[in-house]
Amino acid sequence: MSADASPVVEPRRRLHPLSPLLKSAKYVGLLIVAISWQGLEQLGFLRFFGVIVVGLVGTIVMSVVSWWVTGYHVVGRELRIYEGLLSRRTRAIPLERLQAVDVVRPLLARLTGLAELRLEVIGAEKAEAPLAYLPVPEAVALRDRLLRLAVGTGAGPQAAQAEVPAEPGAAAAPAERHLHAVSNSDVLVGQLLTPQVWFVPFGVLGVVAQFAYEPRWSFIGLASLVTAAVGVLQQPVRRILEDWDFRAAMSPAGLRLRSGLVETRTQTVPAHRVQAVGVTWPLLWRPKRWLRCRIDVAGYGAGEQAGGVRGGRLLPVGTFDAARYLISEVLPGVDLAALPTTPPPARARWLAPLRQPVLRAGLTESVLVTWDGLLTRELVIVPYARIQSVRVVQGPLQRLLGLASVHADTAGRLHGAARHRDVGEAWLLAAELAQRARAARDLADRAGAVPTADAGAQPPAPLDTVAHPPAGPDTVAHPPAGPDTVAHPPTPPDRPETAEG
Repeated sequence: MSADASPVVEPRRRLHPLSPLLKSAKYVGLLIVAISWQGLEQLGFLRFFGVIVVGLVGTIVMSVVSWWVTGYHVVGRELRIYEGLLSRRTRAIPLERLQAVDVVRPLLARLTGLAELRLEVIGAEKAEAPLAYLPVPEAVALRDRLLRLAVGTGAGPQAAQAEVPAEPGAAAAPAERHLHAVSNSDVLVGQLLTPQVWFVPFGVLGVVAQFAYEPRWSFIGLASLVTAAVGVLQQPVRRILEDWDFRAAMSPAGLRLRSGLVETRTQTVPAHRVQAVGVTWPLLWRPKRWLRCRIDVAGYGAGEQAGGVRGGRLLPVGTFDAARYLISEVLPGVDLAALPTTPPPARARWLAPLRQPVLRAGLTESVLVTWDGLLTRELVIVPYARIQSVRVVQGPLQRLLGLASVHADTAGRLHGAARHRDVGEAWLLAAELAQRARAARDLADRAGAVPTADAGAQPPAPLDTVAHPPAGPDTVAHPPAGPDTVAHPPTPPDRPETAEG
């Protein structure tokens, strides 16, 4: 083969030259917080200022060195990132493992026209290989290119650069279809109706009563009061800032979610990467008939908040009709108002005296549905194609009562659990779930939902060190049999009967 026929490898790219400055500002802010008010009082203003200057110079130098030795480019169906000065490191991210891509714009990045690209890869506890920072058009074009390659329809770099969508926060591109927008007043009122906010007045009264016996109000005392209030209000305020101006749309690349007040975030989640959907009815929201809805994506790791902050928001606050519409878009054919479920036997009250009327489970043509919760009701919807393993668990008290629980595990954080079912029904349900999961994965493979090799992409060049994340969402994991886990259910009839709940 001649030299002219060899595949062209695009050159490595660097991050934006302002990246070291933006990263330094973040680290200096962390340094100031670490010193705290008490450190300022002990060091004095001049020494405190000197420590900040030394820390600023040091972080800028480290950030510049990191920026100089960092590069990235796309090779075939991999994103490769090179970094390290003394010890060189190359990370290769197979795009088949890509679950979602976020374009994040903190306040300083918005002021300078930059953005951060975060890749959510299955098996990672946090965003993999965040590229901070890139110009907004470059970040958006790279996001769309990676998503196209991930589903096996990637175009070349020239085509990706030619298709530059609108900047995040601007009007939606014509290819997008608007689904829903959340009112900012609902976001604010929803967070005011949380236990943390209701307990703040009692906490303030307690601190004031403590200082009533000691009339001297020192600087440290005031700082302690403010710090305590901030600690209590941190989660509600964080939710308001992140859920502000929330909008959902459907794009050719998948579900697109935009939100944020200080830091804006644009998430793009391919539809076949959704592991499960959870719907939550908080106790204080029930008089207003509000609920919260989230999607579970395997890439959002343990660092994300389980309550839906950041990684998995589908509807931060809204009505049943809004959730019903959004879920039907994410899981076609699933109607939130028509999910058949049945309760466990009456003897389950011995194990869950208050929750027994709430515990329900059922099967539809495409999903498993489970209910749980006492003060906070939660509905979990698991598509059969996303089930990784099925477990039948029976504890000692359950054995005495002839009960067992069926768990449908996914690659994400949400799992379906049909608790305290009759032991015979549990075996039938587990066998039916395993059979339907296999059939759904086979159907998805034939339909092309699982990415296959891209004929138009060149094969990746060899690497000295390639980091491959663990198996993806389409790999079935079978846990070993334990004392309370039965691994081989008996042969069931064709399908269990389900009744309308």
